[in-house]
Amino acid sequence: MMRATRYALLLASAALTLAACGGTADRETHRAAATATAPADAKKAVASSPLRDGERFLDIAMPKAYTPKAPSAGTDDYRCFLLDPKLTKSAFVTGTDVIPGRPKLVHHVILFQLPPDEIAKAKSKDAATPGEGWTCFGGTGISSDPGAVIESAPWLAAWAPGGGEQLLAPDLGVPLKAGSRIVMQVHYNLLAGKGSDTSSARLRLAPGTAKLTELHTMLMPAPVELPCRPGKTGRLCKRDAAVFDVIGRFGPEAGPTIAGLQLLCGKDPQHPKASPVQTCDRTIRKPVTVRAIAGHMHLLGRSISIDLNPGKPGSRRLLDIPVWDFD
Repeated sequence: MMRATRYALLLASAALTLAACGGTADRETHRAAATATAPADAKKAVASSPLRDGERFLDIAMPKAYTPKAPSAGTDDYRCFLLDPKLTKSAFVTGTDVIPGRPKLVHHVILFQLPPDEIAKAKSKDAATPGEGWTCFGGTGISSDPGAVIESAPWLAAWAPGGGEQLLAPDLGVPLKAGSRIVMQVHYNLLAGKGSDTSSARLRLAPGTAKLTELHTMLMPAPVELPCRPGKTGRLCKRDAAVFDVIGRFGPEAGPTIAGLQLLCGKDPQHPKASPVQTCDRTIRKPVTVRAIAGHMHLLGRSISIDLNPGKPGSRRLLDIPVWDFD
């Protein structure tokens, strides 16, 4: 069993990168990739790491420029864009480099793979939303089985400021089926200004026939139920008001996410318990090897950890960030 613990956090998550069998420790390089036409604050052009045997590059980008705006209130815009890698044969993603078009506005980028049987739903959602893409807090808003998305997240890559090219170890690859599409979720921080964005990414692909170990991502979020500090009062100290405020700022998907976190962690969504420390116990139901682990929180986070078999003989702390610094 793994326990993900969050201390005073806002919109937190942690990710385990799992392989089906063992191997050497994951290696990762961080470099910026080239971008041709971009605003002055874009990433500087630096060559990618050389291709390894059998690999090729595939460049993907948002179909059109998008000018971010908050759904109805606040200063955040979570937007998803449907990209077509035009894969006629299955492949392994062995590396990624996300290039934010306007880095001052781009808070994070996540690339999700979308299987062929979900493409029609994504196209419908895109067509029904004015402008390029659609609002998508948390995930893509496409999958009909959120639980499955948590256990084996369809992530290809994630980027945040300070990140660069991610190169997997030579024995690893993330499977990408032929005919799949890619959803690029971009979180825009409108406090940094205005302007249009055309973010892109470079994928490093190996043939689907390569002898690589499949890599999968498991998400380990904990509920976010923080009380106001002692002596503090105000409208948002009432939970109902706080929930409606989150929905107003981040879109309708935020409501089910709040209740879903309670259910995922075996808690009662009708009677959530607020406390400065938030935890979630998850049971690992099949043999896995942890190849990489990362934590993510926002401005209210103080520390974050993940424990394997907490309170039992042989317990191990897999992630320990005693002082979280969002900056």
